[in-house]
Amino acid sequence: MTEQQQVLIGGNTTGSKIFLDAAMANRHGLVTGATGTGKTVTLQLLAESFSRLGVPVFSADVKGDLSGIAQAGKPHNKITERLQHIGISDHPFAGCPILFWDIFAKTGHPVRTTISEMGPVLLANLLDLNETQTGILHVAFSVADDEGLLLLDLKDLSAILNWIADNRKDLAREYGNISSQSVSAIRRKILVLNDAGGEFFFGEPGLNIEDLMHADFSGHGVISLLDASSLYSNPKIYSTFLLWLLSELMEDLPERGDAPLPKLVFFFDEAHLLFNNAPRALIDRITQVVRLIRSKGVGIFFVSQYPNDIPDEVLGQLGCRIQHALRAFTPKDQKAVKVAAQTFRQNPEVDTEKAITELGVGEALVSTLDPKGRPTMVEWCLLAPPRSQIGPITSDEKNHLMARSPLKGRYDTPADRESAYELLAEREKTLQLKRQEAAAELEREKAAAKENKTRKSSGRQRQSVGEAMIKSVVRTIGSQIGRSIVRGILGSIIGKKR
Repeated sequence: MTEQQQVLIGGNTTGSKIFLDAAMANRHGLVTGATGTGKTVTLQLLAESFSRLGVPVFSADVKGDLSGIAQAGKPHNKITERLQHIGISDHPFAGCPILFWDIFAKTGHPVRTTISEMGPVLLANLLDLNETQTGILHVAFSVADDEGLLLLDLKDLSAILNWIADNRKDLAREYGNISSQSVSAIRRKILVLNDAGGEFFFGEPGLNIEDLMHADFSGHGVISLLDASSLYSNPKIYSTFLLWLLSELMEDLPERGDAPLPKLVFFFDEAHLLFNNAPRALIDRITQVVRLIRSKGVGIFFVSQYPNDIPDEVLGQLGCRIQHALRAFTPKDQKAVKVAAQTFRQNPEVDTEKAITELGVGEALVSTLDPKGRPTMVEWCLLAPPRSQIGPITSDEKNHLMARSPLKGRYDTPADRESAYELLAEREKTLQLKRQEAAAELEREKAAAKENKTRKSSGRQRQSVGEAMIKSVVRTIGSQIGRSIVRGILGSIIGKKR
C-alpha cells in the first residue's frame, strides 16, 4: 500500500503517523465529540484528503463552515507547530474543486427529487405518519401505478389522495377500508411540509446521481457541499433527503466490490437527526443501506456528538473511529464516555475512558482498519491540519465559483410536465361535463314526461263527461237487463258522435 492511497489523519504520541487505508473507506466511519472539539475540521481534513486521491465527496454543511475547503489555506504559527510535531514536511496549501447545492436554490444548485423516487417508506417518515396513514400512502402509490399516473410533486400527491377519498368505496374491495379522516390528516401534513420547503424539494429536473461523482481536469475528486444551515431547522427534510440520496446511490450504482479507492465518500453531519424518533422500519432501511452500499464502493462517515447517537446495528458497521473529547459533567455524560470507550479496540498504553475526557481541541482517539479489515488498537492522535482554508468563504467568492460551475443552468429552471395533478384534473373536468350532460338530459326527460302527463290528463277529462253520464243513467236502472240495454244504446250514441 502506497502513501498515495492513504489518508493521513495525524500523528500519535510516539511520533508515528496514523493513516486511514483508502481501500477501507467503504467500511464506513464515525466521527464523534462534544461541540467545539474539532469535528468539523476533522471532516474537512478527511474530505480534502479523499479529493486529492481522486475520490468524489458529498457532505452536508450544517454550520456553513465547510465552504472554505474551496480555497487554499494560509500559513499560521499554530499550523507550522503542528506540522513539525507530526513530522509533516510537505504541506502545500490548496483548495479543492467544489460544487454547491441548496434545496432552497439560494446558495447553490437546486436539489430536487420526485415523490415517486422518494417512495412511501421515506415519505411516511418525512410526513410523520402513523401506521394507518402509512398504509393509505402505500395505497396511493399502488393506485398511481395502476392508473399510470406520475407522482412528481406535492400537488400530485394531494390529487391522488383526493381521488382515493372520492373512490374509497370502490377501492375497499382491493385495499380494505380507507378512512376519509385519515386522508384528510395526510393532506394537512402535506401542507405543513410544503410550507417547510417541500415545494422546492419535490419536482423536476431531479438530481442526477452522476453529477455527484466527477473529477476535475487535474484528477481531483469534486466535493459536493449541501447547504444545510436552513435545513437544520427542518430535521425531517434534512435527514430524509440524505437517506434518500444514499438509497439512490445503492440502487443506481453497479456492484464494485473491493477496490483501491472508493467510488464516493459520503459524510452525514449531525447524524443523530436521522435516528431521533425513527420508526423501526426506517432503522431497518438505514441498516440495510449501510450494509449493502459497501459493495457499491461508497463509504459513509457519520458525524455526531456521541457514539450512542447511532443504533447498535448501524454502529457495528462502522470501521474507522475518530473520537474527540467528551465532557463528563453529568451521570448521563459519564455513561456516554464509558460507551464511547467500549467501542474501541483497547490499547494497553492508553486509558481510553480517561483519555476521552482529557483530549484537547484538535486531538482525538483514533482506530482504523488494517489492510485485512481488522480494527487497529486505539491511539491518541494529534490531527493533521487541512490544506484548505479553515472557516467559510465570502459570499462574493461563492458567487464567483457558482458562476463558473459546470452545472450552471442544468437545474436552475423547474419543469412541470403532465402528471397526476393535471391528468386527474382533466378527468374531473370530463366527468363534470358528463354529469352536466346527464343532468340536462334528465331535465329534458322530466319535462317531456310532464308534458305527456298533461296531455293524457286532458284526454281523460274529455272522456269522463260521457262516462259520467252513462254511469249516472245506469245507476237509475234497477235490473241487470236494463243496465245492459241502456249501456248498449248510449254507447252507440256516444260512439257515433265521436
